[in-house]
Amino acid sequence: MSARQRFLDAATKRVLIFDGAFGTQIQNRRLSEADYAGDLGLSADQKGNNDILALTRPDVIGDITRAYLDAGSDVVSTNTFSANRISQADYAAEGLVADINIASGRIARELADEYAAKDGKPRFVAGAIGPTNKTLSLSPDVEDPGYREIDFDELVAVYKEQAAALFEGGVDFILIETVFDTLNAKAGIMAVKQLERDLGYEVPVMISMTLTDLSGRNLSGHTVEAFWYAVRHARPLTIGLNCSFGAEQLRPHVKVLSQIADTLLMIYPNAGLPNELGEYDEAPETTAGLVADWADHGQVNILGGCCGSTPEHIAAIARAVAKAEPRSVPSPAPAMRLAGLEPFTVAA
Repeated sequence: MSARQRFLDAATKRVLIFDGAFGTQIQNRRLSEADYAGDLGLSADQKGNNDILALTRPDVIGDITRAYLDAGSDVVSTNTFSANRISQADYAAEGLVADINIASGRIARELADEYAAKDGKPRFVAGAIGPTNKTLSLSPDVEDPGYREIDFDELVAVYKEQAAALFEGGVDFILIETVFDTLNAKAGIMAVKQLERDLGYEVPVMISMTLTDLSGRNLSGHTVEAFWYAVRHARPLTIGLNCSFGAEQLRPHVKVLSQIADTLLMIYPNAGLPNELGEYDEAPETTAGLVADWADHGQVNILGGCCGSTPEHIAAIARAVAKAEPRSVPSPAPAMRLAGLEPFTVAA
């Protein structure tokens, strides 16, 4: 049975649990630059390069992944948000992209299989692909609106390199997450489709948008509904929202997406809004209560946490939705649904 089908089967039985943030968990360990750099001999300072820890301190990444599995996660992600050639160039580590992704994939795969063997409950691994620090839709130069730092084909190649390495590491799905630019997400989708062609079998994709203002748009200007119509052709295993804000601010946008998306819905918000020091202090039970309300109203299929969330947050969410019924995937009437910045449905 394919990973897609096993996941769909599991999602019919209950609300599934995704994991939480890696960044804050890594920061809590107060690692030194030497911990990050290891003996790789790279020319740049590696402090803050969380992704490279899969090579230099795999025990740290393994411990965090294990904590999320202990908390009840059915799906764990790889610590590879910035493990792409563009982002790793900041650390002179672009030549290690494949090694980082393969190593991170193997850490998550081995632990997911270990926990599945213990209780017979399937665990899944999502290979995380972040948006990079470049944008295809917007110019970084206010004096030259037509200028772009990268082009579409270049970003496709960057994403394909990462996705191929993640699959070599053993992931089940590719998670294109924190999508602030819809065109970047489309490059990720194209990369996955090219990888499928090379491998000769399906590479299931998950897609998660991030909102940049309370009106419900991402940085490239798409509303939640328009974004869905822009990426629906990819037949994603899940669509959803992550990061952005806390659960309270995401509530109306979750409702909209729940009503229109004919696939599973995965939501993993921040643990509230950051305080004056940029830290997240929303208690696990508070976060759990807010997201459980979505489950109680039949609006979600998978729940987890983003910035500021901890294993304690994930455990609280798992407890809160343990008896909730999963969302029933709607079957919208056939229609031509298009997307500019706003959605547009052609009348029948």
